[in-house]
Amino acid sequence: MGQDQTKQQIEKGLQLYQSNQTEKALQVWMKVLEKSSDLMGRFRVLGCLVTAHSEMGRYKEMLKFAVVQIDTARELEDADFLLESYLNLARSNEKLCEFHKTISYCKTCLGLPGTRAGAQLGGQVSLSMGNAFLGLSVFQKALESFEKALRYAHNNDDAMLECRVCCSLGSFYAQVKDYEKALFFPCKAAELVNDYGKGWSLKYRAMSQYHMAVAYRLLGHLGSAMECCEESMKIALQHGDRPLQALCLLCFADIHRSRGDLETAFPRYDSAMSIMTEIGNRLGQVQALLGVAKCWVARKALDKALDAIERAQDLAEELSQLKLHCLSESIYRSKGLQRELRAHVVRFHECVEETELYCGLCGESIGEKNSRLQALPCSHIFHLRCLQNNGTRSCPNCRRSSMKPGFV
Repeated sequence: MGQDQTKQQIEKGLQLYQSNQTEKALQVWMKVLEKSSDLMGRFRVLGCLVTAHSEMGRYKEMLKFAVVQIDTARELEDADFLLESYLNLARSNEKLCEFHKTISYCKTCLGLPGTRAGAQLGGQVSLSMGNAFLGLSVFQKALESFEKALRYAHNNDDAMLECRVCCSLGSFYAQVKDYEKALFFPCKAAELVNDYGKGWSLKYRAMSQYHMAVAYRLLGHLGSAMECCEESMKIALQHGDRPLQALCLLCFADIHRSRGDLETAFPRYDSAMSIMTEIGNRLGQVQALLGVAKCWVARKALDKALDAIERAQDLAEELSQLKLHCLSESIYRSKGLQRELRAHVVRFHECVEETELYCGLCGESIGEKNSRLQALPCSHIFHLRCLQNNGTRSCPNCRRSSMKPGFV
């Protein structure tokens, strides 16, 4: 298959893919991969296969094609292609929750010589790195990466990238318990979809609606949360988007748990867990098991709650286990088991030290219990109460680091 025929077949596959004939598109692209001798065509079709498998939740297949694309980029001896293929490798590992590998590949991307693609893809590299840091609960580095990605989006008028970053910022602020901002950013993403998204995939609308649903639930607006989640799930089902279906099921379960409807919550968690396991989303599996544990706590079935937490801990290797240890601590305190309680308190603080989760004002750990946090424009994070008590508008950390020795 020559260059022109390769190009025609790739376009044919794209048309099929855009009309939701995904399996037919994959067949066309795989045939190109088998028969084409055109290296640039092979590189491009591998990119199509990476994207398609990502959206279907076939993350191990996605990783396989990303590795082949790296080899093809090396044969082409082109820095732009090498950058793109390393980004796909980073994204593949991000989807599989291999966050340390994601960060390593993103750093490789950033270390490559400046290229045309570097200007275009730099924001996507920063976004992937931010998602990985967030998966590890390294909040300050996550926020720095997201803000860098946002600057790329603004400087390049890339509304699609800005939409994706806003959704990730929604997740970030949900985790640091600033629920107003957790809602603000996905609402901003939804505005971008309305203003610029006529030619975009519907997944961007679905993504913004899902993140709005999460924030509404955390704010206690359960009716709005349900409406947004139903809209997101509707699009996910239309497009066969298994990863988003799993997230919506998890959100539905959390909404039902917040309403005290545990009978409805349990099967939703089970369904979410099933898809998360199928696609290899370990972080999602941990979140589902954490929700199940909270349901059992609400029923005062503490041993069953501990069983769910233990299963989550087995899956959470190299992921942040802060919430798991925090919930375990409260359960063992209720049971009056001091030895187990102390073990989880110690492990919790070890996790805090590993991720450097300390307030720069009071020195106490952050990200636990119900302490609300405030992220300043410089990306330093503090307890909201500490900033209010301190009465300062500027960042205490930045102010200290800018002072000359002898004046501190």
